[in-house]
Amino acid sequence: MKIKVRKYTIQDTLAAIEIWNQVVEDGVAFPQEEMLNEETGRDFFEEQSYTGIAYDEESGEIVGLYILHPNNVGRCGHICNASYAVRRDVRGCHIGEKLVTHCLETAKTLGFKILQFNAVVRSNTYALRLYKKLGFVQLGIIPGGFRMKNGSYEDIIPHYYVL
Repeated sequence: MKIKVRKYTIQDTLAAIEIWNQVVEDGVAFPQEEMLNEETGRDFFEEQSYTGIAYDEESGEIVGLYILHPNNVGRCGHICNASYAVRRDVRGCHIGEKLVTHCLETAKTLGFKILQFNAVVRSNTYALRLYKKLGFVQLGIIPGGFRMKNGSYEDIIPHYYVL
């Protein structure tokens, strides 16, 4: 696979929804519990500051995505937040790293100064390893900050990266 990342277009909606909903359905990373449909998904991806689409340049298949948006407003509006989703069957192929590095570049281009993750789940070891590799700073631990799909609670570890 040769992975590239580009800006979302409306033609990406169904594939992006499918990938996003896989992560929501897994119930171990995203805070969302409701699935997107074609209408809510299109609106959701279009309202972001940027939605990036990872695709295999050889096959054209969409394999992942990220959303980027302000983390707050006003005097804290220079801090952004992002979420990443990779299609189940291609996880572990370093697509997440391509998404995160593209997101960092895009956030800087859009004028954001800091990328902050509010809720990296402690059991998400792949994400934690990647963020450490890329130079993100851990802010501490919020005990039981995330309710897993099975009803148990997992710690979350906020992170930030100065752009």
